[in-house]
Amino acid sequence: MRFAVISDIHGNRLAFDAVLDDLAGDGIDQIVCLGDAIQGGPQPAETVARLRELGCPVVLGNADEYLLNGPSDGEGETALQADTRAWSLTFLNTADRAFISSFQPTVRVTLGGAGDLLAFHGSPFSYNDIIFPDTPDDEVARLLGPLEPALFAGGHTHLQQLRRLNGARFINPGSVGLAYDPRQERAIPRADPWAEYAVITAGSGGRIDIEFRRVPYDTAALVRIGREAGIPHFEEWSARYRG
Repeated sequence: MRFAVISDIHGNRLAFDAVLDDLAGDGIDQIVCLGDAIQGGPQPAETVARLRELGCPVVLGNADEYLLNGPSDGEGETALQADTRAWSLTFLNTADRAFISSFQPTVRVTLGGAGDLLAFHGSPFSYNDIIFPDTPDDEVARLLGPLEPALFAGGHTHLQQLRRLNGARFINPGSVGLAYDPRQERAIPRADPWAEYAVITAGSGGRIDIEFRRVPYDTAALVRIGREAGIPHFEEWSARYRG
């Protein structure tokens, strides 16, 4: 069985389509999305439509919750986030919002004889938990909880990674729509000109193969889409994709 794991599309249908084109004819049995699918990019309705067409399970991310309900108590927001949220909601009808509301905190997928995949956004317990490549193993083990599934998959940090913990494995497929290193020392972090995801192949005898992929896409075209769509704070939003 072959599974594609995607995350953090952030309303970038152009990058999402690049991933799906890359997967075409690849014998994928199931796609699993780890959340943060809609908020932040110039194509919110188009991204919802594509996800609904695919019918794949989608995890609830912090940006999905924010899009539907706004900031939680004590959570700050920037003008870019607030205005983009309000702008995005004007494109989403009642059915679209109900679809986003159906996203689940965790999704479990059976990998045949290889065990289970437990999918989430930050951790199985909170979409806000952060697992960086340099997070200590004991902290990761605490965030993941009992290491019963064969494979854990989380997003949120936009960083591809693989690590082993007492027989279990954790992967982050990176970001489809906003691949970048959040640890950059820049006022506006620079995005990478590719979409990231992972492919999991569950074979006989419990074997699991993991492949990380990066697919180039036209970021200049994305900037044009954002300008034409009238995304708020265009100069600030687009600066991460330019240069």
